[in-house]
Amino acid sequence: MPVHPSTDKKGIPHGLWTKCKKCEQIIFNKDLEENLKVCPKCGYYFRLGARERINQLIEDKTFTEHDADMIPGDPLSFPDYAKRSRAYSIKEAVVTGEGKLGGFGVMIAVMDFEFMGGSMGSVVGEKITRACEKAIAKKLPFIIVSSSGGARMQEGIFSLMQMAKTSAALARLADEGLPFISIPTDPTTGGVTASFAMLGDVIVSEPRALIGFAGPRVIEQTIRQQLPEGFQLSEFLVQHGMVDIVVERKEMKNTLIKLLTFFSAA
Repeated sequence: MPVHPSTDKKGIPHGLWTKCKKCEQIIFNKDLEENLKVCPKCGYYFRLGARERINQLIEDKTFTEHDADMIPGDPLSFPDYAKRSRAYSIKEAVVTGEGKLGGFGVMIAVMDFEFMGGSMGSVVGEKITRACEKAIAKKLPFIIVSSSGGARMQEGIFSLMQMAKTSAALARLADEGLPFISIPTDPTTGGVTASFAMLGDVIVSEPRALIGFAGPRVIEQTIRQQLPEGFQLSEFLVQHGMVDIVVERKEMKNTLIKLLTFFSAA
């Protein structure tokens, strides 16, 4: 009687390991978390959710979220948009609130690429504008961490209007002499780049973050020219004046504290 190998294989428990998208190294999730979601072998930067980013930057037990219950509307009755936007574990593509960073009180808005590619709809624009207004009222520095594919097409002109609204709010912040630190991360593109992400008093980014209006392939197809190597990556943008400094993730919090100390003294 033939003996067949057992089909009951003991699999690796789900959620213990992550495969690096660049070097394909298998990384123990605990080690990845301890390294702030940067591959210990090749240095690849995994994207962070809004809550993860806040936990890395804001002191424990000091964060108070604002406007947490705001959810997207459906002004154009776009097919399946309402259903799709309710299917995520988070309510919108940005989390805003107030907390402490190195002893400094700050207002912060952090975008989350996992929610519809971090796209900016009317609620994203409204939450960022409200956070900016609260920063003005409380005389606090404002920090925005961007990660977005741009304006949300499902809201059409309503999403494009947020570019002007958020920019106007930041102009009022500047009029009050309050600092705005922008942190565009991978990727930050489209209407977000064309509005608040590039308006910071200081623009800080992470290594090899894609930052631009249109993607490199679209630009190449439009101008019919080959782009320089690394075009639109954060290191290239530092060399050409669009980004002020590129900082490793492990140094991001200390860098922000130094900037806040500088602005406080000024």
